[in-house]
Amino acid sequence: MSDYPNIFRLRQLFDGPELGDVAAEVENQLSQLQLRDKIQPGQTVAISAGSRGIANIHIIIKAVADHLGSIDARPFIVPAMGSHGGGTAEGQQGIIEGYGITEEFCNCPIKASMETVIVCDAKEGFPVHFDKHAYGADHVIVVGRVKPHTNFSGDIESGLMKMMLIGLGKHAGAKIYHRAIADFSFGQIVRSVAREVLAKCGIVAGLAIVENSYDETARIEAIAPENFEECEKELLLLAKKWMPKLPFDAADILVLDEIGKDISGSGMDTNVVGRKYHDHQAAEGETPRIKNIVVRGLTPATHGNASGIGMAEFCRTRLVQEMDARITRINCITGGHSTGAMVPLDYETDREILDVALVSIGLTEPPDARFLWARNTLDVAEVICSDTYLQEAQQRDDLEVLSEPQPMPFGEDGNLPQIAELE
Repeated sequence: MSDYPNIFRLRQLFDGPELGDVAAEVENQLSQLQLRDKIQPGQTVAISAGSRGIANIHIIIKAVADHLGSIDARPFIVPAMGSHGGGTAEGQQGIIEGYGITEEFCNCPIKASMETVIVCDAKEGFPVHFDKHAYGADHVIVVGRVKPHTNFSGDIESGLMKMMLIGLGKHAGAKIYHRAIADFSFGQIVRSVAREVLAKCGIVAGLAIVENSYDETARIEAIAPENFEECEKELLLLAKKWMPKLPFDAADILVLDEIGKDISGSGMDTNVVGRKYHDHQAAEGETPRIKNIVVRGLTPATHGNASGIGMAEFCRTRLVQEMDARITRINCITGGHSTGAMVPLDYETDREILDVALVSIGLTEPPDARFLWARNTLDVAEVICSDTYLQEAQQRDDLEVLSEPQPMPFGEDGNLPQIAELE
């Protein structure tokens, strides 16, 4: 087949604030909590650092450590990411160091371990796990991004509450909590466990982060432990409002240059691709509705973890070769989403993939296919679209057409460039 859609570059114009001096805002927020009245000089304070690719996370964590140092506390950092990093202490420390969260930069120790302390039994009858280093500290500050969860819906999804369960519960906690969620519900388990952790694990404060549609820091809010639940509900509404999205509600083919755990817990954000409830189709009333997803590679920061690859219909063979099957399987099984580790049909070149994908979209002729191409599900401010969308794009105030339609830019090897390489 020689016919492919012509494509053009498109910019989305999103609304949403951006913080200027992130470190200063962290200091301002923490100062309002008057932690000096709760933390005595010389006391230890554990700071949670997760595995998501949060904008400015190294600056945020350092600012928390600096504030604690200013009140003569002794901060240290704890990797808080469930089973990520292959479920090893070394792997988890390597992940946060890859984000710039190092002992040298933050001027405080990193204490990584997969060992937990069972602090009690939840009312549902399973043990509540908590990182041993964090449990041994005099106090804990929970740092996390509030955003829509990739699998669960409710008034509380991803954020500080979940960080106390899955992140600080480590691999042992994450396994049992995901099993419990299958029997009860995410909403019930997140509240049940978080309330036990708040009561028994020395949580002194939370620092919630909300990002805008451009993957930039939009809001930082320091929260007293007793206000976690209510504040997180309010921040989740903001996060949903500022959530990045694809420019159109339907597509025949979506190409993603990369997926990874730094992008989303599910590799690609299910809220963006419209597959929050089903791996290979949108649920009733869910958008966008995408027939075929193509994934070309993994982010370096995911360290071979290809969780979520099972949601795609097609992928490059190189991705399969980059994939650490053991790490991916551990993460997907722990999270109760074993199909997320399943490998789609793989091909050596992008041309081979599109030749197959374009004839599996129904009666639409390949040149007329609704085609979208993005770097990843966090970076969708600028995307490549097929000219099928051109007329609509020209009529919308929230979209800016950046180029004239042109042929698909295959190289001699049959592959497309990275989207960032296109002019």
